[in-house]
Amino acid sequence: MPSPAEHILRAPKLSYRHVFRVALLLVVSPLATANTELAAVLDQAERLAPLQTLIITRQGEVIAERGYRGHRTTAPTNIKSASKSVISALVGIAIDKGFIESVDQPIAELLNRSDLPSQADPRLQQVTVSHLLSMQAGLGSTSGRNYGVWVASRHWVRAALARRFEAEPGGPMIYSTGSSHLLSAILTRRTGQSTLQLARQWLAPLDGFAISAWTRDPQGIYLGGNEMAMTPRSLLAFGELYRRGGLTATGERLLSQDWIDASWTPRTRSRYTGHGYGYGWFITQLAGEDVRYGWGYGGQMVYVVPGLEMTVVMTSSTQQPSGGAMGHRDALHRLLGDIIGALEE
Repeated sequence: MPSPAEHILRAPKLSYRHVFRVALLLVVSPLATANTELAAVLDQAERLAPLQTLIITRQGEVIAERGYRGHRTTAPTNIKSASKSVISALVGIAIDKGFIESVDQPIAELLNRSDLPSQADPRLQQVTVSHLLSMQAGLGSTSGRNYGVWVASRHWVRAALARRFEAEPGGPMIYSTGSSHLLSAILTRRTGQSTLQLARQWLAPLDGFAISAWTRDPQGIYLGGNEMAMTPRSLLAFGELYRRGGLTATGERLLSQDWIDASWTPRTRSRYTGHGYGYGWFITQLAGEDVRYGWGYGGQMVYVVPGLEMTVVMTSSTQQPSGGAMGHRDALHRLLGDIIGALEE
């Protein structure tokens, strides 16, 4: 396709003086300057060795898309805990469809009796759907150093529920993939369909969204909050759903605005970063802008910047050295800040 400059040169009635003036305007225009600044930021980003792909959209249009060191934005990747944001969306849809009464419903009445430990702590009756979504169940974590033992158990749901209470339900944030997995079990129990079937059915109208692989537990329940594979473009489509207030690009509503508002309301804070946490989303400020983000181990990120009508996806290698994942996550936050700065120049 001819460039704007080529169109100008082909126009027979324009003199070279006119062409020079128009070309000069193009060079010094804010948009051209912003694109130059952005290109420099994206070139610098290649120095982040774990970074594999990056996509930026504004107002629904892709303005930059990079694959580093041979990686492609069209190839599936494990988005790790960024999938917790997807689980949250499915819970919101389930509530809208009446499968779950509300976020205040106790989880004990939503699960099968066989899911519950034989000698359950009485406080388990106080844990609600909201507590699982915001990581405030009070149950000991199944993430980090506890993850391997948990996924080696014969019954992941029961094992998550059998964890010792480290805080009262509704207390401080205790990050745990087990909490998200309980939500996957609840969705399966209440609808009679697998969580993968629900995702493919309820999010099907979302152009470009697809889950290509997903791990299941010994009972066949898809792992809520980890080991979900999709392409970076698919993760971008999901982030765009939230940026558009729950609407597809064609205007079909998949998710209520009320659910997005609830998901982006800080209910607790990470003890590690100080960032707020809502329903499957972290909330913070970067470069003076409000930012909501889903985060997966190693640097699988979906950022939504409502004030700039922008969605950004970054994916990275999951093979991080000990302690390297957190440092790389912080580097990606700085990269987003640089992207915002380049676009606001």
